[in-house]
Amino acid sequence: MIRSFAELLVCAKQNGPIQVVLAGAQDEEALRAIKAAYDAGLAEATLVGDSELIKPLLPTVGLPADTRIVHETDVAQAAVKAVGIVKETPAGILMKGLVNSSDFLRAVLLPGCGLRTGRLLCHLAAFELPGDKKLVFHTDGGMNIAPTLEEKKDILHSALPALEALGVEEPKVAILTANEVVSPKMPATVDAQTLVEMSRQGEFGTAILEGPISMDVALSREAAVHKGISSRISGEVDLFMVPGIEAGNLLGKALIYCAHAKSAGVILGATHPVVMVSRADSASAKLNSIALACCIASGQRKR
Repeated sequence: MIRSFAELLVCAKQNGPIQVVLAGAQDEEALRAIKAAYDAGLAEATLVGDSELIKPLLPTVGLPADTRIVHETDVAQAAVKAVGIVKETPAGILMKGLVNSSDFLRAVLLPGCGLRTGRLLCHLAAFELPGDKKLVFHTDGGMNIAPTLEEKKDILHSALPALEALGVEEPKVAILTANEVVSPKMPATVDAQTLVEMSRQGEFGTAILEGPISMDVALSREAAVHKGISSRISGEVDLFMVPGIEAGNLLGKALIYCAHAKSAGVILGATHPVVMVSRADSASAKLNSIALACCIASGQRKR
């Protein structure tokens, strides 16, 4: 089980350089992230975009002059070409560069030649908090606004194999809500109850799901005892499933800016992991995201 981003980087390096295909590669910030991954021994790059704009950036960021470039001036078509290259690479990773997010995701989902699996695309975030003994994961605070019950089921079917690929053999999952009382006035509590029942029927393999469960009980065994709640996961949660994008977005940013957490993120639900970093992300978050995608790609290939 990987317990820190330092261990994640070691794991990614041990699995050998994995092909990272950058769509819209005329993006200096994305190229610097690729360079960091290259220097760490995690990745080899294929750069898809306007070669006349990419080539001058290679010495600027320090990438080798012979780095593979696939020329395409149209950024939307560059995303399509990048997807095609990843599709032919068993453990490849797709990464967004200077291309519109909608064009990028449209290429991922392009019928016939995209990376469709039939599953919903979803975001998995990883956090390392000061003093914590392991990485914790959150889904889905980055892609799906208000997932339905079926969509939440789909998200879990993508997130849980990713955790297992990272060595979490019996993931402990908290289906978060505002409290532990099931009420039709709070649909998230009803969804949580249904997901837990699905888990009891074997829907999610070895994962241990509990919900509806509030954040204090999920984080603290003392809070669970105080509330008179018997829990198998309290204080030991691996994956927090948030009820909607607002909760996930607020929680993630609070951890980063208030609790000084380190972070990483990857998009799941496609045939290959997808990295869409934000320009606001730190250099370490970008490198961690590539490492996370590398480890998931390698782990799923082995399973």
